[in-house]
Amino acid sequence: MPQLPQTLHELSVGQLSARSGAAVSALHFYESKGLISSRRTSGNQRRYSRDALRRVAFVRAAQRVGIPLATIRDALASLPEERTPTRDDWARLSETWRQELDERIKQLHRLRDHLTDCIGCGCLSLETCVLSNPDDISGERITGSRLMPERRQAPAEEHPS
Repeated sequence: MPQLPQTLHELSVGQLSARSGAAVSALHFYESKGLISSRRTSGNQRRYSRDALRRVAFVRAAQRVGIPLATIRDALASLPEERTPTRDDWARLSETWRQELDERIKQLHRLRDHLTDCIGCGCLSLETCVLSNPDDISGERITGSRLMPERRQAPAEEHPS
């Protein structure tokens, strides 16, 4: 039985975008960051192997839970060359991310619980602002608003009369 040419198993960037739900610009960005790869045709068009669909799905799922792209790239790099992530890969890699996500959730809970303590204007007029100035760290260095740059008095210029 004759084999189908490899090029029939490839996707253009538009096809990959339509099938994955990722914008073409996102796919180009993922490629620039080493998350997916393509080959170039003689007409200099990108062609992606079908396994790019699963890689894009993996990247997007990891991004949705807040995993940084550099961490995702490292996770994909830990897989054997050119192999798409499997369910077992996701389980193993996501387990390593669980502790980081748990810590972020704790931080968000602390912020939520202290939200009413903040007047939200950034003026640091409160002695301790748990959101903008925990433990009055800024008060040890500067006075006034942290959000406004310190103004320095420029020497007065002498103008000839």
